[in-house]
Amino acid sequence: MARLGKKPVKIPEGVKVEIKEGEIYISAKNNILKRPIFQGLDVSIQDNQILIKNTISEKQRKLYKKVDSLQGLMRAYIINMIKGVTSSFEKILEIHGQGYKAEIKGKELVLTLGFSVPVKIEIPQDISVEVVKNTIIFIRGIDKEKIGNFAAKLRAISPPEPYKGTGIRYRGEYIRQKVGKAAVGVTK
Repeated sequence: MARLGKKPVKIPEGVKVEIKEGEIYISAKNNILKRPIFQGLDVSIQDNQILIKNTISEKQRKLYKKVDSLQGLMRAYIINMIKGVTSSFEKILEIHGQGYKAEIKGKELVLTLGFSVPVKIEIPQDISVEVVKNTIIFIRGIDKEKIGNFAAKLRAISPPEPYKGTGIRYRGEYIRQKVGKAAVGVTK
């Protein structure tokens, strides 16, 4: 049975929450996010708090065990939406490697990563991207899920390589360096 999903989510000042036709809308400072409510859940607003209730009976719960986990997931989504509209989220990527760089041309991010042709990626509409010193990429926006997916998409183009350490990595990510073949083959 879900425990954390049952806890109410407090609505901070300046945040407006609406529930319409199976979707929850959260807005503040001209930022609006919406998300569909999962089937089997009831989301309501009482005393400046958002309550998430499981609508499936105890007898049916054995068949629908997933709904308990969706209750906690819906609560986490709502918390992230509130944080996103009040402040914003940010992911920082670093590019390591000689000659590796990034630049913004119009609405595209152009990555030069040692391939024969530069990689061009279209920047999503509600995400802002900033490149500093040609090697540091700041990804900002109000939707945590979209920012994480875009950052993962960039990192997947050239993941960190364990021998030289080149590639795209998250800021602060530790890459364990492996010993090359030349050092392994030395005996006596």
